[in-house]
Amino acid sequence: MDFDYTEEQQMLQDAIGRFLEKNYTFEQRREIVASRIGYSPTVWEGMAALGLLGVPVAADAGGFGGGGVETMIVMEALGRHLSVEPYLGTVVMAASCVGAVGTKDQKDYLLPLIMDGSMRLACAFNEPGGRYDLNHVQTTARQDGGFWILNGAKSVVLHGAVADLLIVSARTSGAPGDREGISLFFVNPGEDGVGGREYPTYDGMRAAEITLDNVQVSHDSLIGVDGHALPVIELTVDRAIAAVCAEAVGVMEALNAATLEYLKTRKQFGVPIGRFQTLQHRMVDMVMHCEQAKSMALLAAVKVDDPDVVERRRAVSAAKELIGRSGRFVGQQAIQLHGGMGMTDELAVGHFVKRLAAIDTQYGDADHHLDRFATAAQTPAEPILAKPRSRWKQL
Repeated sequence: MDFDYTEEQQMLQDAIGRFLEKNYTFEQRREIVASRIGYSPTVWEGMAALGLLGVPVAADAGGFGGGGVETMIVMEALGRHLSVEPYLGTVVMAASCVGAVGTKDQKDYLLPLIMDGSMRLACAFNEPGGRYDLNHVQTTARQDGGFWILNGAKSVVLHGAVADLLIVSARTSGAPGDREGISLFFVNPGEDGVGGREYPTYDGMRAAEITLDNVQVSHDSLIGVDGHALPVIELTVDRAIAAVCAEAVGVMEALNAATLEYLKTRKQFGVPIGRFQTLQHRMVDMVMHCEQAKSMALLAAVKVDDPDVVERRRAVSAAKELIGRSGRFVGQQAIQLHGGMGMTDELAVGHFVKRLAAIDTQYGDADHHLDRFATAAQTPAEPILAKPRSRWKQL
């Protein structure tokens, strides 16, 4: 099997690598994290100019037409530079979600705005008490005339405070835990009744807790088919998991490079500490864990668009579980080999380790994905585009 990138994929890798080397140094990132909005509009515009915001968007909609591997290339590069830009929520998740089940009007309006960088979106799928269960949806949506009325709360919405539009999961029928009865809606954060608070996460990102109190949205805000949104939510989150696995690989590669450079330059007893065989063995172990993680990230990237839902679930969960363990090992070894310097805020190493720790629990920890891998075949594999109920037309 040929694992080499195609010419287009190599050009994509080179382009984003050069762009981030110039515009996203560690010191520049530090300023971005400390800013009021928590991301860089200038960098975002630059990513749009390179076409990076259209990577997963279909070619007939004006995008790159890429799949999991192209997304992996971008996310690896963002991981190597510890990017805090809202790429995951806006491009990997929201654009993919709209592309999968959005109406023609929704696609024609939103996708160009996403690709030119003028609109950022955030996916609000998680709820307090739900942990990693995507079907634990207590937020409700009821129809009132030509509108939907939403009530509930959403938790840990990445970059929710800077989103121009939210994609919210809400229950139109059934009880929390049911697979049926979940729908998706566009919600403008500026609507009456939308509230919440923003907070920084320990890895430099920003998240928000969002409340919905009798929020009124138009009938056209429904995404896909009423009551059948769970399959597309699961697909969207699986794509996000594959993306953060690729990001973790980029983080580990950067940690390995920084640690190797430190071993070559830090001297003890008059010689570089990299001369000591024990430290060489530990460095080799770090590289081996990173290579294993990269192999699993590539598997997840290839399988994330697989029409076989069971294969997709297994590949994504297997990658997430292994990469969580590998990231923990590489991070701990990097801190140890840097000594006290590895714990300082001035050095990038500690910030890389924080991001790996966050990725380990993001969208499911190791225990969750081991269980998901084991039960993947037992979970119903519903089609993304379900048939509409008789009382609703498919928008």
